[in-house]
Amino acid sequence: MQNFVFLTTQGCHLCEVAEGLLVVGLDPERHQVDVIDIAYDDALLESYGERIPVLKNEGTQAELSWPFDAEQLERFVVLKV
Repeated sequence: MQNFVFLTTQGCHLCEVAEGLLVVGLDPERHQVDVIDIAYDDALLESYGERIPVLKNEGTQAELSWPFDAEQLERFVVLKV
């Protein structure tokens, strides 16, 4: 199982678009995604406020920042850094 963190915030249109890509592009039997709203953490807000949505691989710490498409998401998910 690969574990990811999806950094987002409420009311972010681009985050909603990215979430749609995650729903279609990730297999729930192989990928777990924890959603974190950066608005509740000052450090995350400072680090990611201008870059969300961001998908972070918990194992490798690699990040996929917006903009990304389905093909880039697929390459990121199979990336073994």
